[in-house]
Amino acid sequence: MEYHEGVIEDPLLPEEASVSRSTGRGLAALRHRDYALFWSGALVSNIGNWVQTTALLWVVKEMTGSNAWVAAVNMAAYLPVLLFVVFAGLLADSANRKRIVIVTVVVQMACAAALAMTAAAGVATLPVLLALVFVAGTAYTFSAPAAVSFLPDLVPPGEMMSALSLSTAQFNIGRVIGPALGAVLLTVWSPAGAFTINAISFVFVLAAFIMVRPRERQVTRPLNDVRRQIADGFAFVLDHRWRLYSLLALGAATFFGFSCTVLFPSLAKDVLHGKASTYGLLMSMLGVGAAIGAPLVTRLSRRFAESSIIKAGTLGLGVFLACLSLARSVWLAALIAPGIGCCFLMMCSAVNTSLQGRSERGMRGRMVSLYSLMWLGMFGVGGQFIGYLADAASVPTAFLIGGIACIGVALLLVLMPASIAGASTALGIEESPVRAVASAS
Repeated sequence: MEYHEGVIEDPLLPEEASVSRSTGRGLAALRHRDYALFWSGALVSNIGNWVQTTALLWVVKEMTGSNAWVAAVNMAAYLPVLLFVVFAGLLADSANRKRIVIVTVVVQMACAAALAMTAAAGVATLPVLLALVFVAGTAYTFSAPAAVSFLPDLVPPGEMMSALSLSTAQFNIGRVIGPALGAVLLTVWSPAGAFTINAISFVFVLAAFIMVRPRERQVTRPLNDVRRQIADGFAFVLDHRWRLYSLLALGAATFFGFSCTVLFPSLAKDVLHGKASTYGLLMSMLGVGAAIGAPLVTRLSRRFAESSIIKAGTLGLGVFLACLSLARSVWLAALIAPGIGCCFLMMCSAVNTSLQGRSERGMRGRMVSLYSLMWLGMFGVGGQFIGYLADAASVPTAFLIGGIACIGVALLLVLMPASIAGASTALGIEESPVRAVASAS
């Protein structure tokens, strides 16, 4: 189970800011029992998830030889985000978050165990894989918003920055270790073994959530007028067009750019003539780039507006993808892969930070949902398109087209500076339509 960037809490009061500077860095949040349990359980589960993802996509490539089928399995995991993420965000704000996480983790663990058993029995056909991955993806879609929203209940306000930084580090550690471990397991054991490891990893996060005791009891409320709440979120985006263009830029960069990573099994096997270990190396280097990008974007955001980081990240993503289309050696590809991970993470972080940092508290959950829609949702759909493109032309051609598309998006943003000029947290919080109407009345 992966936990991505979460909701940014309300800006700290002056007296809280001084506490944050002294205690919000480093490992401060890990001093709290509940956060330490959450962090360690999520880390183990995140590693297990990347182990399974690495093994699964390699197995499908070996089974079918088709990039389109690899992308189809990948899309099955992320299609639920497109279908359900908005409702999942509203449910996390209305129902018991701890209960949601526990139930959905059990479902994901059962799916991983079923993958292991079907693979061991030799009956892991494509329909079986697609069905299990879709069910697990649906469970994750409802689990992630509830888990991320749980974070502020585990640490005091002054240590939220430490908690968020550690959560980002945890995710990126998993992205580095998981693919490497998955490649090793494919080599020395079997795909069933990799799936078993993931099933076992869920035990840790399940135990963590059972044991944690939130600092404040969540007040549940009925899920009323869902359509109006969703409509308010879209109205907020349309009333402030920079949000719309930022989300569209993220969706395009994901669809044409980062979705190319579903071709890594084919890049390793067909283009670089490597084995599972080559694939694991490329995926791990992608994670190394994301790990570099996390602190880098934090430093850059102190000097540049998020709008500038969005443009630079999108341009860099396109350039590195175009370079990868020319790579014919393992080590050259391994050197280029971190650039892809770094630029995409910087672009995503800048979009997420500006969307939430300029939103009032009651609207941030819906901004997270729309952000996830453009990131995770477009990753699945874009991967399918890229897979078909690679089968119709070639893997290098698909990388090149994806790179050119991202460069084109970056140039449009540069030529239309007003489009995302509002993507800067320095400009302050914008009111939602509901608040504006209430103030006028």
